[in-house]
Amino acid sequence: MQDIRLPIGLLFSIIGVLITIFGLATGGAEMYKHSLGINVNIWSGICLIIFGVIMLAMAVRAQNKEKAQSKP
Repeated sequence: MQDIRLPIGLLFSIIGVLITIFGLATGGAEMYKHSLGINVNIWSGICLIIFGVIMLAMAVRAQNKEKAQSKP
């Protein structure tokens, strides 16, 4: 059976990387004046990457556990 954590982890990781790269590319932009000078793109991208990696780790751990149980 397909584990939903794998595609969710990949999706959030890829989107997090893209948002983080965008935040780094627009580091000194005037658009962050409205958010108290905080580059929200970098921080939200990092949070998405962390969540995606956690989901991927849980999916890999479940696959390894399933393989270990199926061996005689």
